[in-house]
Formats: sequence, C-alpha cells, structure tokens
Amino acid sequence: MTEKRIAEDNARGLADLSKTVARAASNFRPPEQLTVTQWADKYRRLSPENSAEPGRWKTGRTPYLEEIMDAFTDPRIHRITVVASSQVGKTEAELNMLGYAMDIDPGPIMFVLPNTRPVAETFSKRRVSAMIRDTPRLRKKVAEAKGRDGNNTIFNKTYPGGMLTITGANSPSNLASTPCRYVFGDERDRWPRSAGAEGDPWGLVKARTITFYNYKMVEVSTPTIKGCSVIEESFLEGSQEYWSTECPHCHEYSFIRFGNIRFKHTKTVKNGKNQYTVEEIEYVCPVCGCISSEKEIRRQPKKWIAKNPEAYKRGHRSFWINAFGSPWLSWEELILRYLAADGDPEALKTVYNTLFGELWEDRTGLLDEDGLLARREEYGAELPDGVLCLTCGVDTQNNRLEYEVVGYGYHRENWGIEKGVIMGKPDEDETWERLDGVIDRVWRFKNGRGLKASITFVDSGGNYTQEVYAQCKKRFHKKVFAIKGANRENTPYISIPKLVNILDEEKRVIGKTWLYYIGVDAGKEKIMSGLEVQQPGSRYSHFPLDEERGYDYNFASGLLSEVLSFNGKRWEWKKIPGHERNEALDCRNYANAAFKALNANLEAIERKLKEEVPKKESKVVKKRQPKRRASSLLEGEW
Repeated sequence: MTEKRIAEDNARGLADLSKTVARAASNFRPPEQLTVTQWADKYRRLSPENSAEPGRWKTGRTPYLEEIMDAFTDPRIHRITVVASSQVGKTEAELNMLGYAMDIDPGPIMFVLPNTRPVAETFSKRRVSAMIRDTPRLRKKVAEAKGRDGNNTIFNKTYPGGMLTITGANSPSNLASTPCRYVFGDERDRWPRSAGAEGDPWGLVKARTITFYNYKMVEVSTPTIKGCSVIEESFLEGSQEYWSTECPHCHEYSFIRFGNIRFKHTKTVKNGKNQYTVEEIEYVCPVCGCISSEKEIRRQPKKWIAKNPEAYKRGHRSFWINAFGSPWLSWEELILRYLAADGDPEALKTVYNTLFGELWEDRTGLLDEDGLLARREEYGAELPDGVLCLTCGVDTQNNRLEYEVVGYGYHRENWGIEKGVIMGKPDEDETWERLDGVIDRVWRFKNGRGLKASITFVDSGGNYTQEVYAQCKKRFHKKVFAIKGANRENTPYISIPKLVNILDEEKRVIGKTWLYYIGVDAGKEKIMSGLEVQQPGSRYSHFPLDEERGYDYNFASGLLSEVLSFNGKRWEWKKIPGHERNEALDCRNYANAAFKALNANLEAIERKLKEEVPKKESKVVKKRQPKRRASSLLEGEW
C-alpha cells in the first residue's frame, strides 16, 4: 500500500469520525427557544392536498391565531379553549402546536377526535401524515407508518422523547390507558357524552395528565346548540376573549357578529331554484351605531378582548372567532350562504355554527331572533292605526342612553315605534337635550294626526343615580320619572312613587324628585308571554319592518336575551350565554311600566283623535285638567 493510499484512507476516516461526532453532538444541542408562531413561520410547510395556499406557513395571513398558538408556549397557561367557525385556520393552529411539541418540547401526546373510524383515521392520514411528510424537521424525526411496526402506525407515531396517540372519544381503553403531557380535543361538541360505560371522555383524558406539572390541554370546536354545547361551557370558564375590531368612528373594539351586518338582496328564480344577489353590505357598530363598509373594517386594527381576564390566574385562556375575520371568505359569500339556507332550520343551523360561529338556539315552541324579525310589518306611517298612546323607556349606561318609544292600544296590544341610542355620558346636559328630541317629537298617523310620548321612565341604577334624579326633576312637566328596578320575589310590577333626595357631589340635599320602583321580573314575564301571542289583537307585539327604526337583529337578540330559570332556591331571570346585551329588554320593560303607571283613558284619546278640529277653533285655549292623585296612576290592568 502506497503512502498516498494510506493518507487518503486516513483522511476519509477522519471525515467519517467528524460526521459521527457532529451527529452525536447534535443530540446534546439544547432546543431552540421559539414560540409556536416562530416555529411555524420558520419550519412549517402546508400540504397541497389540504391548503389553498401550500408552502411556507405565514402567521401574518391569520394574525388572530398568533395569541392562540403562543398560549401553548406560555408556562402559566395549562388550558386553551378555542370556539371557531370553519375557514379560519383552527385545525392548522392545532397542527402547529402539535408539530412544535414533537420537535421542540417533546412528550407523550394524545389527539382525540369524535370517533376512531372514520374521523380519527382520516385525520391521521390526511392531516398529520401530510404535515410530517412536508415539514422537513418532522420528517427527520418521525418514521413512516408501517403496518408491522407497532411504534409507527396510523394511530401511533413515535419521535425522540415521546409518542403521539391519535384516537376517538368513543374508545375508552385508549383514553384511560396512556399517560400524556399534551391533550388535544378536536370538535369537542361532537364527542359522545360517554366513552362506552366509562363516563365523560374529557374527564378520562384529563386524568392522564395528573403526573405532569407542565401539562397542556387544548379544546377546539365549532359551536353547536345553545345549552348543550360543552365548548361553550369551557369557553365561559376561561378568559372569554373575542377577536374584536376597532370602529373607525368611536374607536371602541367590538366582536363582529352576523347581527351587526346589514345588507340588501334580490331574489330570482332560475330552473326552479332561488338565486340571490347581495349589495350594500354594511357593518353597524354595536356601540355607536355608525356604519362602515367591509373594506373599512378589514383595514381597522384588531385584537383579542378578554371579558374574564381573571381566568389567566387559573391558567385558562379561551378564544372565540368567526368567519367574518377570515381572509379566505368575503362577507358577501357568508350572506349568500345564509340566504341559500332559505329559512330551513337545519340548513340555518349549519350556517350559524360553521360560518357565523354562533350557537344555534333550539327554542321549541318559543320565539327566536329570526322568528321575531320575520313578523315585522309595514306600518305605512310613523304611527300605525290602533296606537292610542306612546311611552318611552330609557336605559342608562356609562357612555350612552338607550331608549325605546312604544305605542299601546286596547287590550294591551302594542307596537314598537323606535329603538335608539344616544351617545354621551348621563352627567352631560347635551345628552339629555338629545333625549328631549325623542320625548318632544310628534309622531304622525297617516292622516296627519300625531302623538307625543305621554310619560317616560328612566333607569336610575348604575353610576349616575343623582344625575338621573336631577335631570328627571327638570323634566317633571314632561312626565319624565326616575325608576329603580327591584328583582325580589313578590315585588309588584309598579308601586306608588316616592319622593327621594337629590344629592350633589358633597352629599348635600339639593332637591327632591319622584322615584318609581318596578318589579322587573314581573315585567319580563309579561313581555315574554306576550311574545308567544301569534295573532294581532289582544297582547300581540308588533314590530316595524323599517330597520332605520332600530328593530334589527341586535334588538331581537337583546329582547330575547334572558330566560327564566330555577337556581335551586327560587326562579330568576338569567342572561342566555352568548347574549351579552339586554338593553332592548330593559327599555321595553320600562316603557311597559310607564304605560301601566300612566293609566291612560284610551277611549277618550280615541275620541279625541277622531275629532276634526275646525280651523277657527284651533287657537282655543284648552282648560287645564285637574291633577290626578298618585294612587290613581295605579288603576287599570296591564
């Protein structure tokens, strides 16, 4: 052997040794300090069979997923709940967390879907295997599934530091047998209530994490039916974060719901099928009522707003997102799918759950939002025939007054006239001057005759009690009265008014005003029972078709925002989960109470409205009516 040959062999040996040492050293290299978002942006590749935009993952396309994914790498957070519609990337976010755990911070993982076959099997083949194949970092660590290799199959995949188990919620043996640091529960609302005879599937997998101090549990699902949704229950236990958009007008952040969208559409029939065209799509800010286009809203700043931030301390973040924030679906597409449902309950349920990201409320025998909106009617004038008296109910908030003007006729038949919002603090005179514009307005019948609000009830609860008292005293001549709701059992709907002190900032008495206490629970019962009346006439509630009057989806949702429930001791009215705003219900309650207190002589009003006043008598000064005793305001039946 020549010296040259020996030198070459030595060189090759040194090269091989260097490679061996390098490979060995790589096993001792500490993992990269990355968040899930950083890992996905750096390493994740989207598969062509599963993505309309295959190739490198870009979190910037779906910015709302960043905080969801990075909560997975926050050591303080142990539970993550995501309520999401379709087409927002929720499954890809789960896969990014899964890939991160397998690559950067390995441990035993259990990924649970509604059932083993076909759902879990299909998910493993189409989504997990495709991600491993197309993401080089994972492909190097996870062997291909082979039927004879017990460690790498469709349902089990090993990698350095752990094993991934993919199973169905209907398989109690799998759920209860494997300790796991990470748990993913996909489409939780579609899981069976019990895994065989073993009980709650989520409880079974939760028990598998007990030995891990750094465990993570991730629940993801589209919502289903209100009152039966486990993902809703989990969301309410967490931080309750909504992906919210800044209004370009008032700069308040709000979660965009279908009820905030207004649009016009036309329907044509072609080949026996309905076809729709949508135009003039607008977003109505639920705070200020100002209108913006979809283009304007998509350009606005967005962020997660938590309604229960205290849950951070308990290590539980929960998120809610719908398709109105999706970069892949336009609002027109969403509305067209809603119209295509053509009122069919099952089709509408699918649209509400999978696109609007909203719970479907099954109110068998009761009116729902769509049913209430469907009974709206053309009045033909500001005041329809049958209205004999108007009242106004006002709800006081920290930054606004909300009001409803309601018309009443014989036998408690009633008509919604206008529901509105006056932006401004209740301690500012300008806010009340704008309310005067509502109270003093003359609403006209078709024949030109008109009515003003005969009495107004203003809520004095909250942070501006003394300011409401003072403003009502100024308007005593207009029959504007402060009210306070009492929700105790057996509280009468309306009581004799009492004189109360008006205090200044120094707690000094500066005057007195009349205050009514009303039994709000009794009032809500009357409203809800009245809404069950199906035919115009006695106790029937009418609503105008013209949405400019404020009778839109937001109104319907607010009016139907509470339900009577038993708390173990007594019956009480509670907000239905998902119905945050109940001002419409309160305003209607106050307007009804005002009518009850007024004790109007409807026959006399009707006679007066039918009179034809000659021009020569139009300037005659009317005699002043004698004052009515306070007790007389309580006569009559509502």
